[in-house]
Amino acid sequence: MTARLIVFPVRGRNWCFSRSIQHSITGSESAQNPSTLKDLWKKISTEKPVRENAELLVDFVSNKMNKGWSGLEKAPEGSFKNRIYGLGLRLLARVKPSEIFLKSISKDITKVEVAFPSSLNPRLVRRRLRHIALRFTKENLAMCTRGAVIHKKYFYGSILPMPNIPFFWVLFRTYSHWRALQGSEKLIQLVTDCSEIQNSGNGDSDGTESKSKFGTHDLAGPPWVLKPSEDLEKLLHCKDDEGGLSQCAITDICKNFDLNANDVLKYRNSL
Repeated sequence: MTARLIVFPVRGRNWCFSRSIQHSITGSESAQNPSTLKDLWKKISTEKPVRENAELLVDFVSNKMNKGWSGLEKAPEGSFKNRIYGLGLRLLARVKPSEIFLKSISKDITKVEVAFPSSLNPRLVRRRLRHIALRFTKENLAMCTRGAVIHKKYFYGSILPMPNIPFFWVLFRTYSHWRALQGSEKLIQLVTDCSEIQNSGNGDSDGTESKSKFGTHDLAGPPWVLKPSEDLEKLLHCKDDEGGLSQCAITDICKNFDLNANDVLKYRNSL
């Protein structure tokens, strides 16, 4: 599967890294995930590796959490569930946009198409992609370990006759960091230079594949395609008073390239 990534500066040294929304693919992925415990039991097999079974279980729990979140979103105004939903939105607003981006890089992606303003150096764009992936590989690994330890502290609150919000929040953040960690490792694998892989690989020099710690690559062509965009370049000329992209420019970019406007605004407003 090919993912389309959009990269562009939003204010000063702040760059936006986002993946275009693909509704059809998202729907097909959710349809493949087990929806009931019976379906989950059928898909889990002792013949499969433990990692695959664990991912099935995580996907099942994630779908249940998403359905529960959708239920809170539809709750009547002023109700207790509606207040919990409002609290959840305030908490989610604190999540880093780079984490959201890395979570969108799934294991099924085999190639990335990177669109960026034509005035930028392609090597700089790919280097920035690798930088964000490498940096968050270390950070997310630490946060996953910390979250797995902390969530035990809130587990005992589950006996109370009310929603244990701290426990579910810490559980969600641990899951989110784990997904972002997987995405960062996958992104490193996809944007790593083929010449670097060939030098560090174990295969023969005349082979068509090379293996490294980032995975297996086809040396006939890189798993990334850099595409300078004149349309994106034109949309970057509309600035605000602080030198960043204006609200109008961000809206146009999100509309033309199928991006989430809230995530792009987080990049612009981050320090």
